Amino acid sequence: MKKSSPLSPRPRRPTSVQLEQRHRALLREIAEIGPVLRGTIGVYRTQCGSPGCRCHTDPAARHGPYYIWTRKVAGKTVTRTLSEEQGKLLRPWTKNMRRLDQLVTALQKTGLRAANAVRSVR
Repeated sequence: MKKSSPLSPRPRRPTSVQLEQRHRALLREIAEIGPVLRGTIGVYRTQCGSPGCRCHTDPAARHGPYYIWTRKVAGKTVTRTLSEEQGKLLRPWTKNMRRLDQLVTALQKTGLRAANAVRSVR
């Protein structure tokens, strides 16, 4: 006969003070984010149209790198070619944007948890 394991205690709900602290911590993190840019910076190497060029037989000889910024504007994909300098400068900005999105989502979840905590107190 198998022994049943003791039930683990239910995790306690965070208090409103803890949720407030979490909210303030998220806001501090947001304040530390640098410039943000929506979209993706891609780096591409391409083959040209000249059939005798080495780029057709040797992948290391492809032309580039070319930096491309792609984003959505009014539901349409917009692409812009960037210089290497621009691409290297803007790439971390897109990473910052993704981090900002994560933090805003966490703020929203924290607010929802706080609202539920207030509702359950009644």
